[in-house]
Amino acid sequence: MEKDNEKNGGKPATKIKLRLDVKDVVRKRKDEDAQAAEPDGVTVLYEDNHLLVVLKPQNVPTQGDSSGDTDLLTMLKKYLVEKYNKQGNAYLGMVHRLDRPTGGVMVFAKTSKAASRLCEQIRDTDGEFEKTYLAVVNGRPSREGKIEHYLAKDEKTNMVTVVPSTLEGAKKAESEIKVLDERDGLSLVSVNLITGRSHQARVQLKALGSPIVGDVKYGGDKAVKSPHLALWAYKLTFAHPVTGEKLRFIALPPSEFPWNVFDTEGLIDVIRPQSGNHYKL
Repeated sequence: MEKDNEKNGGKPATKIKLRLDVKDVVRKRKDEDAQAAEPDGVTVLYEDNHLLVVLKPQNVPTQGDSSGDTDLLTMLKKYLVEKYNKQGNAYLGMVHRLDRPTGGVMVFAKTSKAASRLCEQIRDTDGEFEKTYLAVVNGRPSREGKIEHYLAKDEKTNMVTVVPSTLEGAKKAESEIKVLDERDGLSLVSVNLITGRSHQARVQLKALGSPIVGDVKYGGDKAVKSPHLALWAYKLTFAHPVTGEKLRFIALPPSEFPWNVFDTEGLIDVIRPQSGNHYKL
């Protein structure tokens, strides 16, 4: 998390490394009264009375689905019930989603007011809620900059395709795509989602001739095998729904193929404060 230091005249936050596979980088403050354990396999990045920001593990559904597998929302509600000794269920508002194979930073709302205000930010495409992904793709995308397609989803097959804008039900999808590095026939790209359509980054990158590594659903004959889908929600920026403070959360992807082909630490800023409301080093 980073405060807007230039606006507030504060000192720059200290840079440290944060990887999903080094979970003890961030530790609870010793003076915390609550000693409840974090949800299994989930790192809590930040928590206050209004927000819960976590790293979603890959291949975990964000909410319950037909698979019956334990989902992130259920895990986090259980965490809140146990941590605060709540009677019955805990409220936790889900304001955005990540596809099951995608991991990275997510924010949940602990109150209905916070949920409503975060949803307002998301609906405003020129607002302060920004979701930025890293992806490793096959080859180099045919275009960079602001990319626009129209997408349609087949609910029966759960497949999304690029379609003409005149097709009934077609929805505009806009992203900003930038190539950060190229190595060994692969490219590391950043994808800033301006809209939030289903499977948007995966489908748009495929349409640009560079499907995401590990994407068996959309890779086709250009599919490159990897342990997981190489799509990671690495940065989330929004205004605090109560205080209005600009918050930014950044986390590197796991250190496995194909991420380890690139110097991700040198290509993006990974910033966390030395202390905060809930955690410190």
